[in-house]
Amino acid sequence: MKVIILGIDGYIGFPLALRLMDNGIDVYGADNFYTRKRVKEVKSKSAIRINSMDERINKLNNKIKFFKGDVSNPKFVYDLIKDIKPDAIVHLAEQRSAPYSMISLKTANETLEKNIKSTMNIIYAVKDLKKDIHIVKLGSMGEYGTPNIDIPEGSFNVNYNNRSDNLIFPRMGQSWYHLSKVFDTYNLILANKIWNLNVSDVMQGVVYGSRTEEINKYSLPTRFDIDEVYGTVLNRFIAESVMDDPLTVYGEGNQKRTFLSLEDSIYCLNLILNNPPDHEYKVYNQFDEYYSLNYLASKVKEYADEIFNKNVKIDHLKDPRIESENHYYNPINENLKKIGYKRQRSLDDEIPLMLNDLNNNKKRLLSLRNAIKPKTLWK
Repeated sequence: MKVIILGIDGYIGFPLALRLMDNGIDVYGADNFYTRKRVKEVKSKSAIRINSMDERINKLNNKIKFFKGDVSNPKFVYDLIKDIKPDAIVHLAEQRSAPYSMISLKTANETLEKNIKSTMNIIYAVKDLKKDIHIVKLGSMGEYGTPNIDIPEGSFNVNYNNRSDNLIFPRMGQSWYHLSKVFDTYNLILANKIWNLNVSDVMQGVVYGSRTEEINKYSLPTRFDIDEVYGTVLNRFIAESVMDDPLTVYGEGNQKRTFLSLEDSIYCLNLILNNPPDHEYKVYNQFDEYYSLNYLASKVKEYADEIFNKNVKIDHLKDPRIESENHYYNPINENLKKIGYKRQRSLDDEIPLMLNDLNNNKKRLLSLRNAIKPKTLWK
């Protein structure tokens, strides 16, 4: 099998490449290093030092073929697919931060334009060049928002005025980033309807963790962001506990979100690649469990206090986002289980590892302390 990973330099892209490479798959990757550039622009960097792509490729004895380019450029996408003729494309090459999309008109437009264009370029290139390619697109559980009913996988049955139908579940993204993912979803649905393209649309929860089996094996870490723009909530709590700062919970802390470990994310994507749809549009709600922010903060405090003999404090800040702080939340994730998914790593497995990895990078971490405080306001 030949697989192109678009966004191979990223948090998920690089460990996925290592997994596929070790599984005997021919791995090709593309990236334009925009995440490195954008993180630098917000005066931050990965809390764990990462190698350059050249260093990574050299250490892997050139077993991964890399192409530098922008997926929002149609010529680059067409040339890549024409040359490689892949069996599958994993599309991770989008602006991935909700806060970044909310900074200004410039960042909102950049997010919408880059993300929507990149997916449309892939759709048309596959349609024009090799229609049997399996498109694995990374979406977001944030597309659904927090509705007051259960969240199905993609669609649900509706009865209204004595009529019934199966409809796409309403999307209620709460940032321009999430809305760009919603556009991707509808564009992929239409592409499948018109051209019968093979699409796996992955609604992924928040990913946490600093290691996978292959990261350990090759001693090639992936990035770990903690800043208020690109860092995720659990990463932030881990970093704050290591720096002896209070854990900053936004609002009341009752907001619930879906989560899964980096190891589980890579495992799930590998399963999806091995189970391509038959000219279908298939949705996977990719998560392991859902937790409230308060629960996550309490778990980090529990382990940090135990491991480092601390007394970590928890502070509640005014929520910089516009979101429901007390809400019903019950998403469903049956499709992954149908193709063999079983949890690989739990929250309790990963938090101690993350704490130790960041403690081993404490000097680097302390230099990023000012990047954590929320400055991007939705209002």
